[in-house]
Amino acid sequence: MASSEAISHQTLRIIDASLNRIGEGLRLLEDLARLLLNDATLTQQLKNMRHELIRGDWPFHQELLDSRDSTGDIGIDMEVPGEEKQRDLPITVMANARRVQESLRTLEELTKIPGISRKLDPEKFKQARFSIYTIEQDLIARLLRKEKTDRLEGLYVIIDTQALKGRSHVEVAEQVIRGGATTIQLRDKTMSRKELLPIAHELKKLCAEHSVLFIMNDYLDLALATEADGLHLGQDDLPIKVARKLLPIDRIVGCSVTTVEQAVAAASEGADHIAVGSMYSTPSKETAKVVGLEMLRQVRQKISLPLVAIGGINRDNAAEVKAAGADSVAVISAVLGAEDPEEEARKIVDRLEVKE
Repeated sequence: MASSEAISHQTLRIIDASLNRIGEGLRLLEDLARLLLNDATLTQQLKNMRHELIRGDWPFHQELLDSRDSTGDIGIDMEVPGEEKQRDLPITVMANARRVQESLRTLEELTKIPGISRKLDPEKFKQARFSIYTIEQDLIARLLRKEKTDRLEGLYVIIDTQALKGRSHVEVAEQVIRGGATTIQLRDKTMSRKELLPIAHELKKLCAEHSVLFIMNDYLDLALATEADGLHLGQDDLPIKVARKLLPIDRIVGCSVTTVEQAVAAASEGADHIAVGSMYSTPSKETAKVVGLEMLRQVRQKISLPLVAIGGINRDNAAEVKAAGADSVAVISAVLGAEDPEEEARKIVDRLEVKE
C-alpha cells in the first residue's frame, strides 16, 4: 500500500478543506442544538461526530497544515449566485448540513485514490453522512416547532363542548381571543368526528386570522384535516412517538401528565410541551387528580419544555400558578362559565401580566 507521502499536494488541500468545512458546519449545528434548542441529545450527537471526524494522527495533520494555502485560494472571493445575504434559521441549518454532507461525500470518494485509504476511513464518512441526513431533519423540525412553542404563554383556553352549554364554539372562541387568549384548544367528548370537523375548520381559520395557536385535543385525524398547529394527547391516547411520525414536522404535540416521571417520559418521546394538572379541584373534570403547585414546581425543575398548568385555575390563583413555573395557564369553566367570557379572559390575562 502506498505511503501518505504519495498523496499529492493538491489532494491534501482538498482533504484539508473538506475537513475544515465539516468541522465548521457541525460546530454551527451543535451550537444551535445546544444554545437555541437546549437539546442535550442532538448536541451530544453533533459533538461526538465532530470530534470523531476531525480527529486524526498528528503527522497526517501536519501534512494537511503544510498543504494549506488560504491566501492563494481562488475561492476566497467567489460569490454563489442567488445566495441570500440574510436567511432564517431553518435555511441556515439546511445550508450547513448540506455543506457537511457534501464534504463527507468528497472524502468518501477521495479514499478510492491509492495511498489515502490508510489515512481516511470511507465507512466512517459514509455513516456520518447518513446520520447528518437524520440530524438535519430533526433540527429543522425542532426549529419550525419552536416558533409555535415560543407562543405557548399566557392564557390557554380550552373550548369544551359540554362546558359551552349550547353556545357557539366559534363565537365564544372569538370572545376569549379578544380578551387576550393566545392558544385555543378544541375538546369534545360528545360529538361525532363528522359533526366536529366543520367546527374545527372554523376555529382553525379564526385562530389563524388572529395569530393564535389552534390545538386539537385527542383526534389526530381532525388535527391533520384542519391543519391544526398541534395535537394534545392524554396518557391513554395515541403514543407521542406515533403521533410525531404521522404529523407534519412543524406541528407541535402536547401531553398531559400528573407525575414527574410521566413528564420526563413525554419529553423523551418527542413532546413539545407538557400540561401538568390538576392544580386544584375543578368542575370541568371532577375525576381529575389534584397534584397541586408542588408537582408543577418539581416538573419545572426537570423539564425545560413549555409547561401548561391546568385544573381549577381562575383569576384569583392564575398568578401563583405562573409563579410556580407555568408558561401558560389553561382554563375551561373559569372563562366558559362566565357571563362575559371576553371580560373574564381579560381579567385573567391582566393577573398573569402583573410583574412580581
